[in-house]
Amino acid sequence: MPFVGSLLCAFILKTNSRDLPVFVAGAVSLATLGLSILAYPTIASGGVLRFEAEWLPQFGLNFSLRMDGFAWIFSLLVTAIGFLVVLYARYYMGKDDPIPRFFAFLLAFKGAMLGIIVSGNVILLSIFWELTSIFSFLLISYWHHNAAARDGARMALTITGIGGFCLLIGMLLLGNIVAS
Repeated sequence: MPFVGSLLCAFILKTNSRDLPVFVAGAVSLATLGLSILAYPTIASGGVLRFEAEWLPQFGLNFSLRMDGFAWIFSLLVTAIGFLVVLYARYYMGKDDPIPRFFAFLLAFKGAMLGIIVSGNVILLSIFWELTSIFSFLLISYWHHNAAARDGARMALTITGIGGFCLLIGMLLLGNIVAS
């Protein structure tokens, strides 16, 4: 849902639009928070929510999402904090700022964070990790005309890129150990 909201903000809404992107981002954030809350009865009874679809069957890879109690707590955190950030950003952004672009980046970052939380395999985990790196770079460099924002964005991309590379090496090593 956050990725759909991100695409809506990025490609459909006009760059001079102010209230509609906030409404879209707020509605998506509130809806994802609501869906997380609705999962409580299943999670509280010890259940696990799963979604699985064939992704690359020739390699035996499926697109699988999984929410257990631990993932549920973190999804509540990400969705609630995401909603609060939308509310704060509404009044923080200047009149000349391209609001739809900011909320597109914010929703995409939120979607990547939720993807890390509910990914059902290490391949998806690494993909969502890299998406988080890219969207954090875009969020930090939002005011690209500011040299400090550009420097901070490069530093964040470097650190998360190194972390992602180490994560990939660790996954490859573990995969080799367990022959998977």
